[in-house]
Amino acid sequence: MARIRTIKPEAFISESLASVSVTAERTFFGLLTQADDHGRFRDQGAVIAGALWSLRPEHGPLGVEDDLNQLHAAGLICRYEGVDGKRYLHIVTWAKHQKINRPSGSRCPACPHHESGRVVQPAGSRHGGLTTASVSPHGALPEDARTLPGSSVRNAESAGQKHFRETSRTTWRGFTENSVSPHRPDLGSRTLDLGSPPVGDASAPAPETISAKALLAEYAAACTNRPPGSFLGHLGKQTAVLLDEGIEAAYVRAGLERLRAKGLHPSVLPSLVNEAMNPPTPSGTSEHRSWTNPADAQAAYGGEL
Repeated sequence: MARIRTIKPEAFISESLASVSVTAERTFFGLLTQADDHGRFRDQGAVIAGALWSLRPEHGPLGVEDDLNQLHAAGLICRYEGVDGKRYLHIVTWAKHQKINRPSGSRCPACPHHESGRVVQPAGSRHGGLTTASVSPHGALPEDARTLPGSSVRNAESAGQKHFRETSRTTWRGFTENSVSPHRPDLGSRTLDLGSPPVGDASAPAPETISAKALLAEYAAACTNRPPGSFLGHLGKQTAVLLDEGIEAAYVRAGLERLRAKGLHPSVLPSLVNEAMNPPTPSGTSEHRSWTNPADAQAAYGGEL
């Protein structure tokens, strides 16, 4: 869900932004409005292109992918893979320039390069039925009881009481658990991805799939000159529709190769894929059957030889 964000005047004289193209700079400003309250977003070039460049068809998913590569190389964003195997991105200077009042929980895991060990949920917040304990049992939480980055231990001191250390614990459906796994501290904080239920055995490898973006990149690389952006945008939509129908990527690739070889319009891609899936039988041919003498000549020739 898009949000209202702040752009400082210094952004237009930023040396890091000046090192990337104008389209990459526009994509960066657009990401500020799409990222969650922690500066994170799914790293999907096609989705970002649809959200930020829908009225500019000349700048499609391939152009946005190039923008993201430039922003990553300039240190403006960090592209990483979460423990769930999905791709995410994080705006590196988010905490420096965006001040969020009561940030909501994040569906995206923390960036392992810039947010290692940070707690996703703010202390005392409630999100999706997950409650984090943040109040001392003796009353108000003193100043030194704040949650520190990389730690879920709170220290509190009140009049007549000694220092004590208490592990922050969360309650979910009647069960309690530590906010950070003691066996896997490298995983950082626990996140709740409400939109991605687990499928199958956790130890089973994910099935190998080829995206429409990858097939389109193969098509563009095989061309002598890069096709126009509007052509690639139309072709990318046709490719995505075919893959969504469950058609094997090998047939779609074969259709793309025929389309490139013949120089045809993207709208005929489904016909070429069907041709690859169901090769036509040459006209005027029939299955050959060797001649055999009939067993009953009288019945076959009516008695006239």
